[in-house]
Amino acid sequence: MSATESSKAARLGADPTGFAPGRWVGRVLAGAVIVFFTLFFVFPLVWLLLAPTKSTTQLNGLDGEHPLSFGSFDQLAENWNALVGFQDGIIWTWLGNSVLYSGAALVLTLIVTIPAGYALAMTSFRLRRPLLVATLMVMLIPNTALVLPIFLELSVVRLIGSPLAVILPFSFFPFGVYLAYIYFSTSVSRDLLDAARIDGAGEFKVFWRIAMPLATPVIALVGFFNFVTNWNNYFLPFVMEPGSRKMPVQVGLAELISNVPLFNPTTVSSITISLPQLALATLIAVAPVLVIFLFSQRFLVSGLLAGATKE
Repeated sequence: MSATESSKAARLGADPTGFAPGRWVGRVLAGAVIVFFTLFFVFPLVWLLLAPTKSTTQLNGLDGEHPLSFGSFDQLAENWNALVGFQDGIIWTWLGNSVLYSGAALVLTLIVTIPAGYALAMTSFRLRRPLLVATLMVMLIPNTALVLPIFLELSVVRLIGSPLAVILPFSFFPFGVYLAYIYFSTSVSRDLLDAARIDGAGEFKVFWRIAMPLATPVIALVGFFNFVTNWNNYFLPFVMEPGSRKMPVQVGLAELISNVPLFNPTTVSSITISLPQLALATLIAVAPVLVIFLFSQRFLVSGLLAGATKE
């Protein structure tokens, strides 16, 4: 190292030999934080994935096995058969209910939110601005706070206990309207739409033939957020759908927990659920969302980046 470089390093507080204590301390701290949070989040996931391969004794570590050790495929098959046999395979009924509620609400959501976002972004009409402000204000209200008034409304029209009692509230998705509004405002050229109108296309044709094909990323984004929100919703279906045969899978998991002796020592049911079987049911409940995310992540990334850059 030359004298000039040595003096410069000395002024910056670094060792002339190339060793900078401050830099290495920062790297060590950053590495420690990364390792801590990696273990904090990864450890429970790995434990959950391995739990269905063990018996209750193995899972509790009473036989000396490591918490992150693999059990056996035979034990996995035994837990699977026990879970599927619980109340004559009611887990599949719960999954079917979740697919019905979330899927039907998803279709209604896309039918409403995408045109609504397009109208707010690309057209001018009376009360447009108050409607946009109202949409933003509704987004700030917690969903649980709306359950009671929604229950009273649906009770008046005698829909409590029917699939519509869950599907219709699930379809109310102001966040999707706002996402569509942002996308059309920033990523779709008004000149392109005006050119189509000059060529004689009506408003519906402009929306369907021009705007909709360009809105594929935001459609995927709105659809994914809506589906995940509805799939994981617990409180609304719990209130609207009394009876175990009408429960979605998230409410069904609570039913399973009530049959685990560790969580409910007062259970007198002859058929109980063990912790490994409960972990397997949790993985089954999460699997559809994970699969949808893996197959749609390209569109999700495009939708999240929409409007972030300008050409």
